[in-house]
Amino acid sequence: MGTKDQTRSLPRGLRLVAAAGAAALTLTAGLATPLDPAPRQARAADDGKKTLTVAVAQSVDSLSPFLAVRLLSTSIHRLTYEYLTNYDPKDNHAIPGLATKWEPSPDKLTWTYTIRSNSKWSDGKQATAEDAAWTFNKMMTDSGAATANGSYVGNFRKVSAPSPTKLVIELKKPQATMTALDVPIVPKHVWEKVSDFSEFNNDKSFPVVGNGPFVLTGYKADSYVRLKANKSFWRGAPKFDELVFRYYKDQDAAVSALRKGEVSFVAGSPSLTPAQAASLEGAENIEVNDAPGRRFYALATNPGAKAKNGKKFGDGHPSLLDQRVRNALFKAVDRKAVIDKVFQGHAVEGEGYIPPRFSQYFWKPSGSQELTYDPAEAARMLDQAGYKKNGDGKRVGKDGKPITYRVLCHATDPNDKAVGKYLQEWWGELGIGVQLNCLDNVTDPWLAGKYDLAFDGWSVNPDPDFVLSIHTCGALPATPEETGATDNFICDKKYDELYARQLAEYDPAKRADIVKQMESRLYDLGYMNVMAYPNAVEAYRTDQIKSITTMPAKAGNIYGQDGYWSWWSAVPAESSGSSDNASSTGVVAGVVGGVVVLAGLGVFAAMRRRSTAEDRE
Repeated sequence: MGTKDQTRSLPRGLRLVAAAGAAALTLTAGLATPLDPAPRQARAADDGKKTLTVAVAQSVDSLSPFLAVRLLSTSIHRLTYEYLTNYDPKDNHAIPGLATKWEPSPDKLTWTYTIRSNSKWSDGKQATAEDAAWTFNKMMTDSGAATANGSYVGNFRKVSAPSPTKLVIELKKPQATMTALDVPIVPKHVWEKVSDFSEFNNDKSFPVVGNGPFVLTGYKADSYVRLKANKSFWRGAPKFDELVFRYYKDQDAAVSALRKGEVSFVAGSPSLTPAQAASLEGAENIEVNDAPGRRFYALATNPGAKAKNGKKFGDGHPSLLDQRVRNALFKAVDRKAVIDKVFQGHAVEGEGYIPPRFSQYFWKPSGSQELTYDPAEAARMLDQAGYKKNGDGKRVGKDGKPITYRVLCHATDPNDKAVGKYLQEWWGELGIGVQLNCLDNVTDPWLAGKYDLAFDGWSVNPDPDFVLSIHTCGALPATPEETGATDNFICDKKYDELYARQLAEYDPAKRADIVKQMESRLYDLGYMNVMAYPNAVEAYRTDQIKSITTMPAKAGNIYGQDGYWSWWSAVPAESSGSSDNASSTGVVAGVVGGVVVLAGLGVFAAMRRRSTAEDRE
């Protein structure tokens, strides 16, 4: 859920899609379907249009920017709506987006943004400060509109638009994320007609009015999302005429489609497996990008689901309410084996909550604090907690029944299944059973609190506020029947106090220190056990894509960026779909720039509910 994977994305953030529906099948090559039985290459159509087709293994949770939390969905919103600020693809620092500059008052309680005058909505109307003010005010006054990104506006006192190019945000107290408000700004004249923001998914009428580099023109659930280039985008039109995200439930099929030229790019779920990456290395006209990722891969423990009104729900195993049990379980997880045998070196061993890519906030436990792999010690900890083995060698709960933990896993993620098998072995040696529940959609049982443990992951953005906020008491659902912004129902007073302190701290070094204290607290609580920081392993066809931007410029990812740089910058090969004249220039480094009035902290991938191992961003 950074986007679930934050990403937010966290990381963890994914699942969607893309193919081209009947109409798109005439524009871009597609898989064989009942409507078009002959697979063809993803190339320029007879009308000369250049189409970039991206294979993805995650489905869309919502096309409403007020509800979406999955990496795919939030990535689409980055392509179709501008945010106040963006992130330089070279090094992630804050740069102009819809706002050209920003200025805080001396007490930093009032922020004034200058809104650019050269951004238009795709229906021809001017994008103004009034659109931004309306977006934020709607989130402040409508709980449905605050579902995905409400944490950004919880400290807002008042938002106004004194003129078309002037936006003023007044705060209750200082807020360090004011150059990292990861909120899509929507057109007031379109969205003010929506009656129920908690139900409206923005997926019935196309094209969808936006002001980003692409315009959303078509969607079919668990099939495809289609976008066309916005020729009037203020930063310049994309080089490809059309962008299609095509959904593949079978990741091997997506890799096969890349080999055949039926898609231009494949990201996996969210990354390619080591075997898939190895099979593509050296293949003609295919480039594999293997770079440090922006997400973490973890085990989340059900801490006892509850709502803000105090009502408990769900059926998490009561033994997991004991911190000694949670820590014992993690001491029986061989993280090195996860890296070596599952990720086969395409990941870094997990430690703190934020990946090492974000060095300012990266935290490691001290030697005495670290939960190192020690099965014998894990067994002793369980004995001391009162969970001992019976005559059959089964560890039993307080009710005298053998303990078997239900572990939610994503059916589309091979890593979940592989690590799950190891958990069955490792925890089996402790006398604990493991039941893997691998589902296409883990959202429903997760939101209902009907799990014991779950594979979790978020794509993380440069600023950690959002991915930290999903573990606060304030992120819990108001009632058991409602949906909150929580990741897995964690509510800890000490953690909340630290969260409030970091949000109000403008000094970067002091804020980073508080964030690390929060990571230490999460680690000790044992509700979130980070096993790995996976690499971004992805591949594209050089006979279809001549060059494309990674983020950051040095050893960065292409899919799921903190911005729209990859797809906006992608340059078609000279003869898309033809191997004769293919031009492979590798990955092009960062673009853009802009006048930055205030250096800011980056931001975190959007997310919200719960469902995929990524980034959930």
